[in-house]
Amino acid sequence: MRAAVLEAHGEPLSIEDIDAPDPTPDGAVVEVEACGVCRSDWHGWQGDWGWLGLETQPGQILGHEPAGRVVAVGDEVEEVDEGDHVAIPFNLGDETCPRCQRGHSNICENVMPLGFIETVQGAFAEQVHVPVADHNLVTLPDGVSSVDMAGLGCRFMTSFHALAHRADIGAGDWVSIHGCGGIGLSAVHIADALGANVVAVDLKDDKLEKARDLGAVETVNAEDAANVSGEVQAITNGGANVSMDALGIATTCQNSVSSLDAHGQHIQVGLTTQDEQGMVSLPTDAMVMQEIEFIGSLGMPPTRYDEIFRMVSTGKLEPEKVVSETIGLEDVTDKLEAMTDFETVGIPVIDTF
Repeated sequence: MRAAVLEAHGEPLSIEDIDAPDPTPDGAVVEVEACGVCRSDWHGWQGDWGWLGLETQPGQILGHEPAGRVVAVGDEVEEVDEGDHVAIPFNLGDETCPRCQRGHSNICENVMPLGFIETVQGAFAEQVHVPVADHNLVTLPDGVSSVDMAGLGCRFMTSFHALAHRADIGAGDWVSIHGCGGIGLSAVHIADALGANVVAVDLKDDKLEKARDLGAVETVNAEDAANVSGEVQAITNGGANVSMDALGIATTCQNSVSSLDAHGQHIQVGLTTQDEQGMVSLPTDAMVMQEIEFIGSLGMPPTRYDEIFRMVSTGKLEPEKVVSETIGLEDVTDKLEAMTDFETVGIPVIDTF
């Protein structure tokens, strides 16, 4: 099969013919029909996240937003059949640890991050293997497109879990989203669907325009603003009720926290870069005085995907709106290079392998 293989950090991916995977006894092989190119792939391509034990090594196949058809299953698989149309969450669980047993497999004690470690190769390839298939594969509703659903592997479900499950959003609440990449734009759309008034913050006018298309009622260009958090506070008449850092740099994290009103909730979704290496200073005293909550959020348990599907079926959520373009496998490096300067708008999706 064809795959885009990492040879060295920051260097063009190598398009190679490699052996297709065989299913393990509890696993399944999925023929990839579409796979998003996410900023997390850029982090892997750059060699970030060594401080998390996730620094990619040569030979790694990236790609963690796939949708496609099951083409083979292991002998122990009971609930997944060949031909099933599925999405694959990026944070694969083992189903057996205490967290998985409590319904929190997104933070499995033995989490297997798709496309970031040698034992779980990614989906920038014609086929991808998924361990513990009965638990990790999510069957898609009838009639949906793999391209439209590719983001359910990461950006869309990550934003949904953060806002619908981790935050406490009420009708008419103000929600500020800092960083309008794929996750941030998904968050704008989801927060709007949940009844919030959304303020979108980014450096790029084209991304802010897309945010308005997806439901933002106000936008702030952080490059032009003298005080980003002050502008958000002015728009929201005192501060947002919920704010999300959807990028993961110190500036967006700090702006998000400082944008909040008293009793506000900051949701940290973006993981940091080489500059921060997981450590960001915060206005701790102000957070204490205003009783502000700092909440981490990672991925989403596959058992809760039906919530997204119900909202998709009624037209309240349209994941495809965040898809910006479809590309071929050989175009992935160009898109990763464009992400270095934040030049992509929305999510490019591979649909030709």
